[in-house]
Amino acid sequence: MTLADSEIEYIEGILGREMNELEEGMLDVMFSEHCSYKSSRPFLRAFPTEGKNIILGPGDDAGLVSVTDKYALAVGMESHNHPSAIEPYGGAGTGIGGILRDIISMGAMPIALLDSLRFGPIEDEKSKYLFEHVVKGISDYGNRVGVPTVAGEIEFDESFRTNPLVNVMCVGLVEKDKIVRAQAPNIGDVFLLMGGTTGRDGIHGVTFASEELTSDSETEDRPAVQVADPFTKKRVLEASLEILEKINVSGVKDLGGGGLTCCISELVDASENGALVDLRAIPLRETGMTPYEIMLSESQERMVFVINPDDVELAQEICDKHEIVSSVIGEVIEGNNMIISDEGDEIANLPTILLADPPSIDRPLNEIPEDTEKIEVKDPPLHKSLLKLLSSPNIASKEWVYKQYDHEVQVRTIVKPGDDAAVLRIDDETAIALTTDSNTLHTKLSPFDGAAGCVAEAIRNVISMGATPYAVVDCLNFGNPETPEILWQFKTAIEGMSLVAEKFDAPVISGNVSFYNETEGIKINPTPAVGVIGVENIKNIRTLDFKNEGDKILLIGKTYDELTGSEHHRCIHNLENGTAPRIRIDEEVANGQCVLKLIDEDEDKNITAVHDVSAGGLAVALSEMVIKSGLGCEVELRDDDMDKIQLLYSESHARYLLTVKADAVDEILSKIDVPVEVIGEVKGTSFIVNGHEFSFEDLDNAYHGVIEKYMM
Repeated sequence: MTLADSEIEYIEGILGREMNELEEGMLDVMFSEHCSYKSSRPFLRAFPTEGKNIILGPGDDAGLVSVTDKYALAVGMESHNHPSAIEPYGGAGTGIGGILRDIISMGAMPIALLDSLRFGPIEDEKSKYLFEHVVKGISDYGNRVGVPTVAGEIEFDESFRTNPLVNVMCVGLVEKDKIVRAQAPNIGDVFLLMGGTTGRDGIHGVTFASEELTSDSETEDRPAVQVADPFTKKRVLEASLEILEKINVSGVKDLGGGGLTCCISELVDASENGALVDLRAIPLRETGMTPYEIMLSESQERMVFVINPDDVELAQEICDKHEIVSSVIGEVIEGNNMIISDEGDEIANLPTILLADPPSIDRPLNEIPEDTEKIEVKDPPLHKSLLKLLSSPNIASKEWVYKQYDHEVQVRTIVKPGDDAAVLRIDDETAIALTTDSNTLHTKLSPFDGAAGCVAEAIRNVISMGATPYAVVDCLNFGNPETPEILWQFKTAIEGMSLVAEKFDAPVISGNVSFYNETEGIKINPTPAVGVIGVENIKNIRTLDFKNEGDKILLIGKTYDELTGSEHHRCIHNLENGTAPRIRIDEEVANGQCVLKLIDEDEDKNITAVHDVSAGGLAVALSEMVIKSGLGCEVELRDDDMDKIQLLYSESHARYLLTVKADAVDEILSKIDVPVEVIGEVKGTSFIVNGHEFSFEDLDNAYHGVIEKYMM
């Protein structure tokens, strides 16, 4: 049990009596960090959550953003970190299943999955095992359900050796007049439980996720990991959408963390009503299950629909047609309590607000000073450093991963994995750009600028595709919040993220917090994983690959002396110290808006490629454009205040590379009112930078096949 003595005193003070065993278990899961957000809620309020395109911000199973007059997107992001550390294939699969159910709960059809993954060094056998089976779990589940995995990002770092991170984002499409919510507004409506049956798997999953892992977790905590069933999920998806189409549903919610306890209490609390649940009406997978096990089980593939009793027959006919179990397990009642009945006997009676809205905790904070000491290193020859950097598993091609995903099912995908973002068609004119991003090393060194940079980089990714950023979702992965330094990192990261989201008018509409990512004192780098949704006219889509010999290469934005915290320092010098690149928010916004305006006014398609500059700096960004296209370029980088290594590898923010047809350069330059310079042109098949020549073959061989060699 995770309830603190002070929480027990608080609960029993409200009840005016002691809890029984079932009530104690129900409150234990609802007071867990995973369900209650008791350490994070005071800081999450800093996020901007409203905007002109936002229909619904945080508080439901997913956020909602308007993309056309007819359609909205339901968007959410979740973590499944601890389960994936114990059982990587099943843990990753149930993570996909959970986020899919969140999207279905809004009345939306899931159309895209994205992931954000973290593992220990890829040469480590355990990390390699986790990586292989997490990717297979994501692949098998998404492919079998028929939802494309279209984009993602992966990092390998020592800090994740014992605590891998598996974060998944899902996007669903819903007509605005068909949106549903997690609520139970009508007294007399009934709860229809449908989908998978209830078993003993996943009991205490949320409390397991709200504690640090230990060296014994792999055996002791395995029963807390849920069992995935993508084939049942496919039927649940189809049956759910049919119920939503044919029945006027009052509310719907999936069963994830906290199981029936969480689902029912949150449904009725949202409408300030009560609930009566008949324990014996719940379909069970195993015999002899206790009330405690039934109410705390986190068995997968289950949904609860709140419907009028007159609609039960039709709803169950639909479930029968799709060969899934369904049962009326209770009803919405007057009052504000959740009552559990067992063959007519009341065995639990708790205020819904106590379950659904536990008090937050005011924990202490302690600032971590930045490491501003100057770092002196001796750099190897440029030819050696660039090829080594391109072969870093954090830079190299992730084709080994995404070739396992079906990214074209549903035939919406216009730009596939491997570019700055994925692009999906919504209608004949409108597309959405989707990306996930994080920079854990930057956030470790400078939580404000590092976390702000995670949002800024994700926004640059969708801008580079020609899309205007509309909304942000996140998954905030940190260590133990009871450690004052960790909670300070968390608070400061949110402040940085909020600044960028607010300035770009891209509110944070949904998210997840994952604390306790530590194992016996070994803590992860703080990881604010960010998803961004952009919207664009299909004619504005741009990609990163060079298109034509003779095109001029423009660099928008300034490069600063900011090499610490870079992939160059980590890969070439094995250094993870210093300060992160600073967010210069006015430059970031101005440069992004400039690129969008240029693309929007580019009727003649004179702008032929766009790519943002991030990990690895300009040298890596230009190399990627060469590798992707097979065309070379000749570039000259000059700055009297910085040496060539800074110019090539600094990871300064707010920078974009554009290629422009030669005869349109003057016209394009005349429209640009931010720092810009022509740095070279597309020519030949080699990458020549400041007189140093790299053949296409050398770049391609360095960049491709890296992960494949490790995974052979």
